[in-house]
Amino acid sequence: MTSKLSVIISPAFTSFVGRGACDPARLPPDAVILGFGDIGEPAVMMLTADDLDGEAQDHLIVFAISRSECLRLFDLLPRADGRWYLPANLRGLGRAVVAVEGEGLVSEMLRVARSMELLCQLFIALQANSMVEVGGVTTLSEQDITRIAAAHQMVNERWQEKLTVGNVARRCGLSKAKLTYGFRELYQCTVPEAVSERRLEHAKRLLAQSDLPISSIGYRCGYMSNASFTRAFARRFGMAPTEMRRLETTA
Repeated sequence: MTSKLSVIISPAFTSFVGRGACDPARLPPDAVILGFGDIGEPAVMMLTADDLDGEAQDHLIVFAISRSECLRLFDLLPRADGRWYLPANLRGLGRAVVAVEGEGLVSEMLRVARSMELLCQLFIALQANSMVEVGGVTTLSEQDITRIAAAHQMVNERWQEKLTVGNVARRCGLSKAKLTYGFRELYQCTVPEAVSERRLEHAKRLLAQSDLPISSIGYRCGYMSNASFTRAFARRFGMAPTEMRRLETTA
């Protein structure tokens, strides 16, 4: 039987990557086990040790972390019967774990780092109650949720383009009304708000990591005037870009 690659992150945390069964000898004690579908599928679910050579084979990533470590790091234990739709950013992190090739030291380090990032971001989302439960309180069909998740991923990956509700909806096979409603239900924001968030977060990174003029940063991030960029930045971060840069340079 084909086995997944076992990535030992710590004595309390193992990541299993690829197709096949999980090696039960690599499980940490008293483990919480989480399966990440096929990464293209929009769900993460709780598994048991009995699933490791059964249902777990259909998951491209399986995390096993001890309950005590969950509580120590996150002060949270996922529900034993939990199953949640994965937002686009977590699906992207999952793809990054699976995409690592080779078995050398560098590949191992990448799998460890990306597994840790995915675990942390998953628990951050669970703590914030931003994960929509499969079969939970939602009026959307699973097909609509998949399409809305694809729209969210499009925003994350193509935010520098001129994205409108209409063209995102057309590309993802949704009506504008369904996209707008679904975005609010799954992500608690609108499509324009999600685009703006991506642009402003990128602008914040450029302010900290480059010496580009502030007007150039605003233009690169989709703002046609320095005034509109400054207003949007101040609303989001509580200070103007010039103040943010000054704080970054004096820190």
